[in-house]
Amino acid sequence: MNQNPEWSAQNSLPLSASAPIRRELQTNPVLDIARIGAFSALVAVGTIISNVLFGFTLPYPLGEITAAPAFYLAIAVLFSRKVSFWSTAIGSAIGETVNIFVFGEAPSIWALTFVPGIVLARAPEVLIIHRFRDKARRILAYGMVLATIYETAVFFLIDWPVYSFTAFYCVQPFDFATLIDIAWIPVALILIVAAQRAFRVQHFD
Repeated sequence: MNQNPEWSAQNSLPLSASAPIRRELQTNPVLDIARIGAFSALVAVGTIISNVLFGFTLPYPLGEITAAPAFYLAIAVLFSRKVSFWSTAIGSAIGETVNIFVFGEAPSIWALTFVPGIVLARAPEVLIIHRFRDKARRILAYGMVLATIYETAVFFLIDWPVYSFTAFYCVQPFDFATLIDIAWIPVALILIVAAQRAFRVQHFD
């Protein structure tokens, strides 16, 4: 005999296959560290994957493309602020360091600006996206565009004085090529939707 009819009625309701399940997950520092380690590696690899890796130069602004934005844009939506921020910061720094010292993307001295610059541009970028993650998909896409504009502005503010006042005082043209990262937004949205449908969750935090 069922002693709890209310419980029975609640659990007999059919579960829609398309409805995401909201899981209440407690904060787990060990899990967060593991996620940060794994996603840092993913962002680092994405930062390394560019035309420089394959030994040729694409025409401007295509030469600015790396695969990393598709990864950290999706991570910013699917995971917590802490995981997305530190994964993007650490992974970007490692990837840019490898690009400079291993693949010769730029003279080694430029690591003093390139590495901190990419961290200052990308890490807060994911915090902007994180604020839009519960919005409608179109609003989320607009948030990603806004975040990419922020990233471009930070790169410009760092690069312009550095390149404009070198030892030879040669003025370089303004560089807004990082806006090409907007092209990765559809890919990031596909990754987000695929993960949400596969695991039937909205977020993993």
